[in-house]
Amino acid sequence: LASCTTVVQPPATGLQNGDIIFHTSNSGQSKVIQLATGSEYSHCGIIYKEEQKTYVIEAVQPVKRTPFEEFVKRGENNAYVVKRLKNADHVLSTSVLRDMKKEAQKMIGKNYDSDFGWSDNQIYCSELVWKVYQRSAGIELVKLKKLRNYDFSNREVQSTLNKRYKNGIPWEEPMISPGDLFESSHLITVEE
Repeated sequence: LASCTTVVQPPATGLQNGDIIFHTSNSGQSKVIQLATGSEYSHCGIIYKEEQKTYVIEAVQPVKRTPFEEFVKRGENNAYVVKRLKNADHVLSTSVLRDMKKEAQKMIGKNYDSDFGWSDNQIYCSELVWKVYQRSAGIELVKLKKLRNYDFSNREVQSTLNKRYKNGIPWEEPMISPGDLFESSHLITVEE
């Protein structure tokens, strides 16, 4: 992440509720996600501030609210990028942000979805962000793709798919990746 600076403590006024944070995860599946999606970003979450502390609601095992500093430290080289809805000041009113937080909190405690299914039974990171924005603010940050739309030419990606989907790969499953969200035309970069 050459374009990212190593910053662990957020500026006091720079981050806002509803901002989306991206980084390259140090998880075991990060490389496979990067290869399949063509993006350096393999993880994301939604920022919320409470009592002068900054948190990230993220889908890990399980979905949880993580202190900002802890989220950043889990990323490669402590690097991250924060994006915001272009017209956030007009669209993300206090009531919309409250609804978004409630929607995200409904997912806290759910298991991480390593099969990347679209049901709410289990949740993966970009699914959480997309659903929170769509359900609470009526905004589809990007169009959903199908699993088949990603790049499966790499042998490591193929091997991972075959291990995960023993009963057949669900090529038509709706899907969204951190890289897809990162490229959303609805978002602007506010910190990197």
